[in-house]
Amino acid sequence: MPNRTPLLSPHGKAVVVTGASSGLGEACARNLARIGFQVYAGVRRTEDAERLTASGAARLVPVILDVTDEKTIAAAVDRIAEENPETGLFGLVNNAGIAVTAPLECVSPELLRRQLDINVVGQLAVIQGFLPLLRTGAGRIVNITSGLGNVAIPYLGAYAAAQFAKEGLSDALRRELAPFGIPVSVVQPGAVMTPIWDKMALEAGRTLEDAPEAVAELYRDTFLRFLETNEHSARTSAVTADDVARTVMRALVVKRPRTRYGVGKDATGGRLLARLLPDRAIDKVFGGIVTAAS
Repeated sequence: MPNRTPLLSPHGKAVVVTGASSGLGEACARNLARIGFQVYAGVRRTEDAERLTASGAARLVPVILDVTDEKTIAAAVDRIAEENPETGLFGLVNNAGIAVTAPLECVSPELLRRQLDINVVGQLAVIQGFLPLLRTGAGRIVNITSGLGNVAIPYLGAYAAAQFAKEGLSDALRRELAPFGIPVSVVQPGAVMTPIWDKMALEAGRTLEDAPEAVAELYRDTFLRFLETNEHSARTSAVTADDVARTVMRALVVKRPRTRYGVGKDATGGRLLARLLPDRAIDKVFGGIVTAAS
């Protein structure tokens, strides 16, 4: 008879998912609610909260939570503490984020700060806010990063910097929180087609327009070609938001979660590249991206 890994029951356990208004976050929130968790779906706008409420999903409760706004974080913590005074919080899924896509020479300091504020500083602020409830609930943390937390590729340097930083935070947190019995897992999705791609394309065009024309011209052809290729890769990817949601669920219900979960061949492949190949060899792998269009 095959060995079966024992799973924890989700019933009676509360989980917070940030960035749950669409894409990976919404898929994670809905899947966790479906299997029995009480899910607090963090969204920034009241219209997103209203839409999730109108969907009628059982055990899915929208809560206003902007990871860059300490007041909304504190309010969300207070509400969840009030509604779960004895059981606390079992899971915190940090998914909220943006993806700045542009040649680094075109990325303004303001845009880089926004990338890091949302994807790194805001993540830590949320974790700090919910840690007392996680201790009460003997809970765990799941940080969603990206395959770009393994290897930085051209034109996604700002996003990769944020993902590398989130990976580092996750490693340090895992070691610091081990004495308190709070596991920290990282989920690294590869390319997945979600609404973030439309936002990326829109923001990328604006970033190129805002850069000095002489600088923008140096990159325009190869960068636009990169955007087209990258979106095609996401659209044809075998990985879906539901695949990521199932991986997040597993990190929450297994008794001994792994430190890292890769989702998709490009995510796991990137990790292997970073481990096995020297920097110059990896440079050659991605050299075609920045080769001028003929």
